Amino acid sequence: MTIESKLLNRCNSQCELCKSTSHVTIYTLPPAEAPSESDSIIVCDLCDQQLQNWDTLNPAHWRCLNDSMWSTLPAVQVLAWRLLMHLRPEGWPQDLLDMLYLDDDLSAWAKSGYIESNTDSASSQHKDCHGAPLESGDNVTLIKDLNVKGAGFTAKRGTAVRNISLVVDNPSQIEGRVNGQRIVILTEFVKKMAGK
Repeated sequence: MTIESKLLNRCNSQCELCKSTSHVTIYTLPPAEAPSESDSIIVCDLCDQQLQNWDTLNPAHWRCLNDSMWSTLPAVQVLAWRLLMHLRPEGWPQDLLDMLYLDDDLSAWAKSGYIESNTDSASSQHKDCHGAPLESGDNVTLIKDLNVKGAGFTAKRGTAVRNISLVVDNPSQIEGRVNGQRIVILTEFVKKMAGK
């Protein structure tokens, strides 16, 4: 059985991103060069055309990631993460990123083939309390108690804030969820967690 046959059988000849059945083909996730069961997925023509040139991504089409990011297939999870990272300026992808969990191995794979967009260039300017560079998707720890204005609670020192996003136009601020609420946090009050 060929790789293509195995992949088509795995997904019932449907696009593994948007579920379309029209003109499906194999898409291999960078940095892999040759198709394999673990590094490749089946995509439709529309998804494939956009994946070949990320500058042409149509945000409305990629709302399908709301469903496909929950796939049990690692390659689909990794590609969903990369697409959502690229589309973050739209706003809604950040909410999905906040829900998407990748273990350390998948996170490393996702980052290894991720091509940063122009909006990510500010990431080098964001630094934690020790001067370590912060990137979107990093996990940080609060280094002091912070009163959250308007929310009626104090974010305690030592609280982990996972999968942060950067405030693009302000290198001294990040965003993250604490007690289920999305808040803005000054970078001087966070420490990057090991492994990210």
